[in-house]
Formats: sequence, structure tokens, C-alpha cells
Amino acid sequence: MEAEAQRLVATYADTILRVSYTYLHSTQDAEDICQDVPLKTLRHADGFDSAEHERAWVVRTAINAAKDLLRRQEVRSTIALDDIPEPTAPHHASERAIEARDARVLQSVMALPLEYREAIYLHYYEGYSIKQIAEMVHASESAVATRLSRGRSKLRPILEGVHHELDV
Repeated sequence: MEAEAQRLVATYADTILRVSYTYLHSTQDAEDICQDVPLKTLRHADGFDSAEHERAWVVRTAINAAKDLLRRQEVRSTIALDDIPEPTAPHHASERAIEARDARVLQSVMALPLEYREAIYLHYYEGYSIKQIAEMVHASESAVATRLSRGRSKLRPILEGVHHELDV
């Protein structure tokens, strides 16, 4: 049982953390979900047909846990000190430019409405197909494709020129 728990954490902790963060925008809350989901997976009595089935179940469980937490939370007007990033050592100019671009892209994605953010994150960051996302979020494939298209349309004007900033 302990070996299975360690395998689940090693395999899925990063994915659970990232999926949860896209919903919650809170590292601490995402870490809480990251602790709960492997426990729920261990208690899942039905077993899994394949590794892909297990991964999809874990992602779906993380999404549901994040949505449940959002429903329970009050609106917060404060930021925990732990959520404020600490300053880092200076990087080379090109590394700073890449980090700034990546931060801008991430910030833009995270500012999207939930249905677009969810589709874009699962597709581009986690590598799921439209069909797989549709099954996970209980929507039709055409709805997911529409959400991806509309999400990209909302990002285009915001991120215009991002790729060109680094061209030399």
C-alpha cells in the first residue's frame, strides 16, 4: 500500500498541482488537493483499465476537488506571504526575456474564463486530445473545440507580438 502511494505521488503530484492551480490560483490550496487526490485514488475500489484510464481519473478527480473547493471558499481579499515570490538572482538577458514572455503567456491564460482556461490548459499543457478533454469535463467534442478556438481568439490580441520580442 505504501509503495502504491509513493508511485501515485511520484507519477501524478506535478500534474495534480498544475491542474488544481489553474482553477484555484493558490499554491497552498493546490497543494492541499495534491495531498487528497492520491488518497482518493488509493481508495478507488474499481481499479483502472489502463495507465491512461488511471491518469484521466486522477485529472478528473483533481478538477472536481478544485471546483468543490472554489464553491466552499469565501472571496479572499488578502494574499498569503507564502504566495509572494521571492526575488531571484539576476539571469542573463535572454533568460529574463524568456521568463517574462512565459509569465505573460501564463498570466494571460490564467485570466481567461474558466471554460476556456480549462480547455487550453488540458490541451496545450497536459497534452490531452479534444476527445479526451470532452470526456473529462463532461462536454461534447464540439463544445471543447469551440472553447479552444474562443480561448485562442481571446489570447491573440493580448499576446500579439510575444514571439517577436525574442527574435533577434
